Amino acid sequence: MLLRSVNLVIRFLLEICSLISLGYWGFQVGNRFYTKLVFGIGSPLLLALLWGTFIAPKASLKMPEPYRFILELIIFGVTSSALYVADKTILAIILGMVFLINRILLIIWKQ
Repeated sequence: MLLRSVNLVIRFLLEICSLISLGYWGFQVGNRFYTKLVFGIGSPLLLALLWGTFIAPKASLKMPEPYRFILELIIFGVTSSALYVADKTILAIILGMVFLINRILLIIWKQ
């Protein structure tokens, strides 16, 4: 029971890390201040909008499971790639691996 709760906490932390990684990437991209601002704030906002609309437990348009899993793979693939592009290779690998382990445990424990 405790491990299942820890897995859900890790899931929440993964969501936060995804937002932070996109924000970090956004502020590293571009040469102008406005470009950095748009990507640094806009990309995490877009991710939060997608997550809240389609993936969150109380999502307004909850997707059926195979499509939800595919969208999660895309989102975490993009956030890991954003870290890689921002020269944070080890963090990108860690984020991707923790997501995969967490998602496998979510499926096994039917969370």
